[in-house]
Amino acid sequence: MLEKNLMKGNEALAEAAIRAGCKCFFGYPITPQTELSAYMAKRMHKEGGVFLQAESEIAAINMVLGAASTGVRAMTSSSSPGISLKSEGISYIAGSDVPAVIINVQRGGPGLGGIQPSQADYWQATKALGHGDFQLLVYAPCSVQEMVDMVVKAFDTADKYRMPAMILADGLLGQMMEPVQFPEIKANSIDKSSWAANGHGNKREHHIINSLYINATDLEEQVIERYKRYDIIKETETDAELYLTGDADIVVCAYGATARVVKSAVNSARAEGIKVGMFRPKTLWPFPVKELNQASQKASKLLCVEMSMGQMIDDVKLAINCSKPVSFFGRTGGVIPTPDEVLEQIKSL
Repeated sequence: MLEKNLMKGNEALAEAAIRAGCKCFFGYPITPQTELSAYMAKRMHKEGGVFLQAESEIAAINMVLGAASTGVRAMTSSSSPGISLKSEGISYIAGSDVPAVIINVQRGGPGLGGIQPSQADYWQATKALGHGDFQLLVYAPCSVQEMVDMVVKAFDTADKYRMPAMILADGLLGQMMEPVQFPEIKANSIDKSSWAANGHGNKREHHIINSLYINATDLEEQVIERYKRYDIIKETETDAELYLTGDADIVVCAYGATARVVKSAVNSARAEGIKVGMFRPKTLWPFPVKELNQASQKASKLLCVEMSMGQMIDDVKLAINCSKPVSFFGRTGGVIPTPDEVLEQIKSL
């Protein structure tokens, strides 16, 4: 049996990254993720790694690009407005085909907003985290244990496909304390010798990390090749939890911390004889299209619940080809929906 540790979400993320082989962390403090950086500051040098508090979020993400270009595992973390500042650098990372992990512990917005939990960065993460034609892997944990597991998964998958990966958490999960187990991490076997710019002693050709292509057709070829990888990812890397959906007439769609609230509401509705289930995407990109269609096979209607004004609802509608009505209920600005509120929405359907 693995030992259980009572840990705050932010600190569990940091410990998981260290155990997954993260050797370089570059960050800048912002609530509600600052404990992650503080934990890294205490632990990284003891594990033979590098911690550096950069002078800004922009500096931090470009340091990640530089470190990851050598083939080492590199990571940064921030909260919503800080991620916006990192968006240009994330686009450079994607354009350079370099693997890296970015943590976003979301807070309310837009602007400085507030420091309470939010899920209003869904569009940013899945649709437009930087300029140009690119995607990044987006994982959505709903517990501190899943934060641990998904950090390991994010590093491995980012390495496999040479692309950035994001853990899209929120202030509720970041500040929550729960028992966690740290699995034995297998040594990663991804060979980076064909591209890493890590010194060669004149024994091979130079490896050049670059996202600039003056010739338009050269850039087009690079983007098309990248999208071929994305097609493979969409077929093989989706993940979701299907809860009581086998006979469900109503399927409630929710991710992250909101899914915990929804699961309580679903259980209450079931106790009252209402046939309702929950679909929880664990990967937000790629979105689990096949899994949602399986979950909603017998359903007549769907309900999307989020801590935003409804940013996931379009992906839900597209996944089912708008074949069934999709309703929405959400709280925003840092307000967390309650199980009773969700239950009332279920009953109204």
